[in-house]
Amino acid sequence: MSGSSDADSVPSVDSVSGTGVPIRGNDIDTDQIIPARFMKVVTFDGLGEFAFFDQRFDDADNQKDHPFNERRFQDASVLAVNANFGCGSSREHAPQALMRWGIDAIVGESFAEIFAGNCLALGIPTVTADEETISELQTTVENHPDTELTVNVETETVSYETDEQSTTLDVAVDPAQRTALVEGIWDTTALMKSNAQAIETTAADLPYVQ
Repeated sequence: MSGSSDADSVPSVDSVSGTGVPIRGNDIDTDQIIPARFMKVVTFDGLGEFAFFDQRFDDADNQKDHPFNERRFQDASVLAVNANFGCGSSREHAPQALMRWGIDAIVGESFAEIFAGNCLALGIPTVTADEETISELQTTVENHPDTELTVNVETETVSYETDEQSTTLDVAVDPAQRTALVEGIWDTTALMKSNAQAIETTAADLPYVQ
């Protein structure tokens, strides 16, 4: 990620760069992203190894064909998906699992609203483009897995360069998400901590706070 970051401020997320991993298919729900039986955890630590678990392993824990199992995508941080990604239950474990697997940004045709909100709470952009653009991006990632993608939240573009050409794709970012990421107000906990003095000052002026 790029953007400002220090101990006293919320980091902004202007852009995210990294290699990509494509997950094809519409209506991939949160139960596929992280099966419910892996949600019995005290913290979210370690959820990454269970991302897409039932799509990645059979009942004997043998690997299936899945991009998250492929060596060429193991260092990827930009996920390219299709329509209605993250539908189903509102479990925040889904973006938590993806983030802990290594995903820092998701580019797709569309996202379930609550899933996108849960991603925003983690500073993960969910940017959208039409079906043709996403298909082009997924094919590029499959054919050039070492190609670095740059998801620019501020300019609403995804850019990359292959041996053949340099490409910049127009994408869309929800205006509220874009403002929160670029202005560094997406992390509400960190935002409160960075304004601790202002909170104390306001509290001191309230007659019902002692």
